[in-house]
Parts: sequence; structure tokens; C-alpha cells
Amino acid sequence: MEKSRRYAKSHEWARLEDDGLVTIGISAYAVEALTDLVFMQLPDVGSTVTAGESFGEIESVKAVSDLYAPISGKVISVNTELPSQLETLNNDPYDSGWIISVQPVAVEQLDALFDQEAYDKLIGG
Repeated sequence: MEKSRRYAKSHEWARLEDDGLVTIGISAYAVEALTDLVFMQLPDVGSTVTAGESFGEIESVKAVSDLYAPISGKVISVNTELPSQLETLNNDPYDSGWIISVQPVAVEQLDALFDQEAYDKLIGG
């Protein structure tokens, strides 16, 4: 069974892993809306992210968009291959296209995010 993803209104997703860490990425909807991706700026391992605040940027030929943290925590790992292989986001945004993994300050913050059904309604799915 797939682990449950939760979604922020800003189109980032968060998934609680078995080890208690939370993996964060951006939704397929966001990747599709951005179209041709050209650049990504990621945080450093050891830095902290705050729910609702920017932790990086993703740039397409159309626009630069902030990446917003769906929950607060300490960055434990960063998908360092992603900036040089942005096509991964088009092909597999929910697994190999993960962006960061964080040790959450409060895992309960996930409860404030959209579940799949509510997110589908948000994006008109």
C-alpha cells in the first residue's frame, strides 16, 4: 500500500515515512503547470524549514516559483541529483522526484494539509 501523501495549497506534497522523516516534493499538477523546468535551488542539509515559508526555488522558461515547506523541520537529506536532472520531476514527481527529507518539528502539522481527495478538488481533478 502506498504511503499517504498530504498536499499544501501551494502544490507541495509531504509523505510520512516509516523512519519518522517526512519526504517533500511538488505535485505532478505543479510540474505540468510550470512546464519547461530549467533551474532548481535547494536548501542545505542541516538547515531548517518552516511551514508555509520558502525553502528553495524552481524555475521554468515561464517563471520562477518559490518552493514552500508544507511542514516545519530540519533538513536531513536533499535530492542533490534533481537540479541537474529536472526531467525526473516530469517522469516521477512522487518517488525519484522527491526534493528534501526533513525531521519534522511536529508530525501533526501533516493533519493541516489536504488529503488526496481534497487536493484533487482544489486542482479541479
